[in-house]
Amino acid sequence: MVFRKPPDGGWGWVIVVVSFFTQFLCYGSPLAVGVLYLEWLDAFGEGKGKTAWVGSLANGIGLLASPVCSICVSSFGARPVAIFSGFMVAGGLMMSSFAPNIYFLYISYGIVVGLGCGLLYTATVTITCHYFDKRRGLALGLISTGSSVGLFIYAALQRELIDLYGLDGCLLIVGALSLNILACGSLMRPLESSDSPPPEKTCVDKVPDQYFVYHEKEKTVEENISILEKGYVDEKCANNMPDYKQDSILNKNVLSPINVNEKDTYKKKVVEQTNFCKQLAKRKWQLYLNYWEETVVLFKNKVFSALFVAILLFDIGGFPPSLLMEDVARSANINEDDYHMPLISIIGIMTAVGKLTLGILADFKWVNTLYLYVTTLLMTGVALFAIPFAKSYLTLAMLSGILGFLTGNWSIFPYVTTKTVGIEKLTHAYGILMFFAGLGNSLGPPIVGWFYDWTQEYDTAFYFSGFCVLLGGFLLLLAALPCWNACTSQSSKLPPNTYSYKVASSA
Repeated sequence: MVFRKPPDGGWGWVIVVVSFFTQFLCYGSPLAVGVLYLEWLDAFGEGKGKTAWVGSLANGIGLLASPVCSICVSSFGARPVAIFSGFMVAGGLMMSSFAPNIYFLYISYGIVVGLGCGLLYTATVTITCHYFDKRRGLALGLISTGSSVGLFIYAALQRELIDLYGLDGCLLIVGALSLNILACGSLMRPLESSDSPPPEKTCVDKVPDQYFVYHEKEKTVEENISILEKGYVDEKCANNMPDYKQDSILNKNVLSPINVNEKDTYKKKVVEQTNFCKQLAKRKWQLYLNYWEETVVLFKNKVFSALFVAILLFDIGGFPPSLLMEDVARSANINEDDYHMPLISIIGIMTAVGKLTLGILADFKWVNTLYLYVTTLLMTGVALFAIPFAKSYLTLAMLSGILGFLTGNWSIFPYVTTKTVGIEKLTHAYGILMFFAGLGNSLGPPIVGWFYDWTQEYDTAFYFSGFCVLLGGFLLLLAALPCWNACTSQSSKLPPNTYSYKVASSA
C-alpha cells in the first residue's frame, strides 16, 4: 500500500474528532477508576495494594501489549482494530458488573478492558500520525485530550451512577456507552493513494497456481493412486507377506491406464510445493530476525534507550495519583463537605489542558520537544514530593491540577518518539516504549498501595514515586545534552532515520 503525503487537514480532521471520542469512551472509566476503587475496597474487603491491581492492570495491560497492538494495527489497519476493540471494552465493562470477587475483576476489567484500550490507543495515534505532519503536535494534542475529558466527566458520572443504580448498574451503563466506539472506528478511513499502482502480491500470491491447484481430472486420478497405494501398502504390512495376486490385479485394473509421465509430473509438483513451503518458512523466520535486528538498532540510539527508562520510571511514580488521590484525601481525614469537585476530575480537566497546551508548543520550531518533555518530568517529581505535605483539600486540589497538567506530556510523547527514530520506525519504536510504560502503570499503584499497607501512611510511597520520576528525567536529560552527543559522535554513527537532539531549535 502506497501512502500519500500527509494532507494535514481534510479527512484528517474527521480522524481527529473520532479519535477524540474513541479515547473519551474507552479511557473514561479506566482513568477514573479511583471512584470505583473506593467501592471495591468496601465491597470485597481486600488490601489497598491488592485492590489497586485492578486499575493498574486496566491502564497498564494495553501498554504492555503495545508491541502486539502495533503488529495488529500494521497487519489489519486502524479501522478493523478499532471496531474489534470496541467490543472488548464494552464487553469487559459489562462482565465486571457480575464480578463475584477481586480476581474476576483482574480478568474482566483489568485484562479485557485494558487490552481493548491499548489497541484503540495504538490505532488512533498511528492513523493520526499518517494524516498529519506539520500539524502533528496539534492533532495528537487534540485526540489525547479525549481521555482527559473522559476522566473529568466519568469521575462525576460514575459517582452519580453508583448513587442511583449501585456499582453493578454503573458498570453496565458505562459498558453500553462504550459501544459507540464502533461507530467512531468505522470512520477511520486509511490514507491511501488514489492513483497508486495495484498492491504488490505477497510471496504466497506470487506462486503459480499449479503449485496449489491441479486440474480436476488429474487431481482425482492422483488421489485415487494415493488412496489405493496407501491401502495396499498397509494391507501388505498387516499380513507381513507379499501378495502377488493383488499386486498384479492392482497394476492391471488401476495403474495400467496411468501414464508414467503423469506420475513423474505429480512427483515433480510435490517436490516443488515442498520447496516452496521451505522457502516461505525461511522468509517468515527472516522477518522475525529482521524485527529483532531493528530492535537492537533502536536501542543503540542513546536517546531512545534513555527514553524507555524515563517512561518506565515516570509511570511507576506519576500514574498512582490519578488512581489513589481520592483515597489520599480520605486517609488525610479531609471533610467531604470541603469537596467542591472530585480530585480525579481536577486531574482530568487539567490533563486535557496540559495535552492541548503542550501539543501546541511542540509545533513551534523554536521549542525542543525533548527538553520540553524532560522539564515536565522534573516538575512532576517535585510535585510528587510535595503531596505528603498537603493536609487540606485546597492544597491537594492545587497539586492535583499541577500533576494533571504535567501528565499532559503524553500528547508530545509520540512527537518525541517520531523525532528520535523517524516516522518509518514510529510504530515499532512506539510499541516498545508503550510496553515499558504499561509495565510502569501496572507496578506503580500496587507499590504505593503496599507502602500504605506496610506503613499505614502515603508519605513514604510518594517520596519513592517522586524519586523515580526525577531519576528518569535526569537520565533522559543527560542522554540529550549536546556535550554528550559531541563525545560519542566520533565513535558511533546514528542509524538511518534517526535524529540527534541539539541545543539549537531542531525540534
